[in-house]
Amino acid sequence: MHCSKGVRLSAAPFLTRWLIQHRSHSKLFVGGLSYDTNETVLKDAFGLHGDIIGVKVICDHVSGKSKGYGFVQYTSEIAANKALKEMDGQSLDGRNIRVHYAHKG
Repeated sequence: MHCSKGVRLSAAPFLTRWLIQHRSHSKLFVGGLSYDTNETVLKDAFGLHGDIIGVKVICDHVSGKSKGYGFVQYTSEIAANKALKEMDGQSLDGRNIRVHYAHKG
């Protein structure tokens, strides 16, 4: 699998930056991903729980292969909280995933 540059769903870059800066609990870390899970699969699974700003699967910069984790950014803390509760421990592409709030860093 080769990774893309990330799925961006917002047409307004200013709004996206503002939401990212002001919504510390709207970004989720998703661990335990299958190395075959791509951003489309992640977006489709997590999109059931609310409106998403962006999805990113983290990849090795040399091989281009997934490192097995990624991030999902929601437009609201409510949607992120719902997704965290409903997706943590669930199976995605044959793997039980772990979902936590992402830390700013």
